[in-house]
Amino acid sequence: MSTDDHKDSHLVKQEDLPEGVILRDHVVDGIQEYDQRLPFWWLCILFSVIAFSIVYWLVLDDRSFNGSAHQELEAQLQAVAAKRLANSIDVTNDDLFFEMAGTAQFVSAGENTFMTNCVACHGKELQGGIGFNLVDEEWVHGSNPSEIYNTIAHGVPEKGMQAWESQLGQKRIAEVVAFVLSKNPGLKP
Repeated sequence: MSTDDHKDSHLVKQEDLPEGVILRDHVVDGIQEYDQRLPFWWLCILFSVIAFSIVYWLVLDDRSFNGSAHQELEAQLQAVAAKRLANSIDVTNDDLFFEMAGTAQFVSAGENTFMTNCVACHGKELQGGIGFNLVDEEWVHGSNPSEIYNTIAHGVPEKGMQAWESQLGQKRIAEVVAFVLSKNPGLKP
């Protein structure tokens, strides 16, 4: 018995198949293919997915690139950056404080807090009075942002400045530091 005869003996013959099942004539690696239509349920799923894709592409997928979308995106990115900064306040990272000082949202919030709590001692223009001048070249308790933060947070009781950390919290103190830094561009290294 030759190998061709052995292969042919394993092939399914058309007469052995149920009625309506058709086999193709060719054989690949000993495998015969049915020549049948796809089931109706399978075709329904295929065409439904194709139709959904077309509708999604035409209707739901917004790919309009106009100027207003770009401005909205920039505004959203700035809001995300501000939230990231607000949620990741590392009081030892001076670069983070300088980044906050360049963000209008933090400077504005810091100015509001400063005008509410600090203006009585440091003056409206940060030029001192009872407290030290905050816009000159002389920084008694350190001019690094982390040192300014610690001075505000822990106070200087021997000089009459109270600790503000319990009343303002970390975020609002960081905003005040951003405001003070924005008024002192010479402090940035």
